Amino acid sequence: MRKISLVKGGLWGAFTALTVIALTYLGERLVALPFVPFDIFDWMTRALPGGVITFGIDAIVTLIIRLDIGPTSAVAKMVEQTIAIVQLVAGGAVFGITLAALGRRKPERLRLLGAIGGLILLIITVFFEAQLGFPAAGAVISILWLALVFLGWGVVLGRIIQSATPEPVEVPESGLSRQQFLYLVGVGSFTVLVSALGVSLLPQARSSGENGKQTETSKMAGAGESSGPAASPPQDVLDARFEPVPGTRPELTSNKDFYRIDINTRPPELDSETWRLEFGGLVYKPLSLSIDELRSLPSVSQVITLSCISNQIGGDLISTGLWTGVRLKDILEEAGLKPGVEEIAIEAADGFYESVPLEEAMDERTLLVYEMNGEPLAVAHGFPLRIYIPNHYGMKQPKWITRIEAIDHQGAGYWVDRGWSKQAVPKTTSVIDAVAVDAKDPQTGIVPVGGIAWAGARGISKVEVQVDEGSWEEAELRDPPLSPLTWVQWRYSWQSDSGRHTFRVRAYDDSGALQETQKATPHPNGATGIHSVVANIRE
Repeated sequence: MRKISLVKGGLWGAFTALTVIALTYLGERLVALPFVPFDIFDWMTRALPGGVITFGIDAIVTLIIRLDIGPTSAVAKMVEQTIAIVQLVAGGAVFGITLAALGRRKPERLRLLGAIGGLILLIITVFFEAQLGFPAAGAVISILWLALVFLGWGVVLGRIIQSATPEPVEVPESGLSRQQFLYLVGVGSFTVLVSALGVSLLPQARSSGENGKQTETSKMAGAGESSGPAASPPQDVLDARFEPVPGTRPELTSNKDFYRIDINTRPPELDSETWRLEFGGLVYKPLSLSIDELRSLPSVSQVITLSCISNQIGGDLISTGLWTGVRLKDILEEAGLKPGVEEIAIEAADGFYESVPLEEAMDERTLLVYEMNGEPLAVAHGFPLRIYIPNHYGMKQPKWITRIEAIDHQGAGYWVDRGWSKQAVPKTTSVIDAVAVDAKDPQTGIVPVGGIAWAGARGISKVEVQVDEGSWEEAELRDPPLSPLTWVQWRYSWQSDSGRHTFRVRAYDDSGALQETQKATPHPNGATGIHSVVANIRE
């Protein structure tokens, strides 16, 4: 008898893993059961050491930027999801190889060995799911479903490897020939895979329609709708400013283009009918508020710029939107803080957590946000509620908030615990978005250069541009910006000269402090350095 092929075992293991992925995807989409590959990946991102996660983040972001393959946040999520799928397929291959190796001695026991292997995988997966929290279907139904999938996978894979053995082995009669069995497995797997693909297209179609609506709404959301201490200037003042240089990013980012970075392969979907925001800890009056109750309170709208701390110099993990919500200060005052409160701890549905000093929580500009650019928060951006805290990177701004607690000590932070900055105060940054060669004035030879500059809530007082090794020349600010909390667009009129030229930009915050010009990677405090671009100017 010839030995059972390890290669064929690995191939069948990988192929049947695709079927397991498709089955669990259908279960998730249809009845909110666990989707195994993404759940395993999400567990790993929470359990692995912070240094490993940071290395992965930096590697993915750097690769996306160097290859210029699309918006960083969207592509990064696709990469994460791909890794999750490939990871399970690879695990299936290892499962198949292991069964093939064990079956060389006693091939008649392959189905039993497969069932045992499936049971081991089931136990591991249930552990992951318990750590993350079972989905809406509940623990009992989820475990029963996973048992069916994994035990069935092991038995079927064991039988396939038996049936694929070159020479006959003693196998109990099943009423099907080996060829018939393999044919049924192949057709069945193909059917499941196609069904999962079809189901996956439905939410994408709905999402596309919603994004289109949000984009149009974003265009209509005028800065004049803002209010509070960070209110925008009057519309006539904004209208009087110069037009931005062609190619400069929009001053207001549409919802569909707003960057998204979080700890999930896919965002948690919360039911607004049952969701409650719990206020507790050192308060006299614990609160439990629905989203409708929050919406009924006096609201504030302010245009803000938010950036990810892992954004590289010149990167696109930074966006600006009109955010509407209720002041956290108002809720804290209603709950009544007891003496000794030092910080406000925030918890989210996805396991994310952060803590903010009481002084910042009581800032008039700190909002519990439920609306972005005139629309309810999208699921991907924190529906039904997220927080905005001025002068911090996005790592300090939890989404999908479920609980807020007043505490008498310094609280923990998800990314702080993984080696990132505790303060996470934005670095002053400036970016060249466009050297508008096509907009060159044929009479004067002037080429407009434009971009953005941002310093958190500190504001921008000056932007300077250098061409090649020339002197630093002051650019014109598109002043005032949409609000005191946003980036500012700038414009520089360059007397062009033919040839290849290098353009650099630097900015000063409102205190007159120059941005840090020495190059530094995003970890742990945010990237620093001078952004530059190269452009060719024709005669």
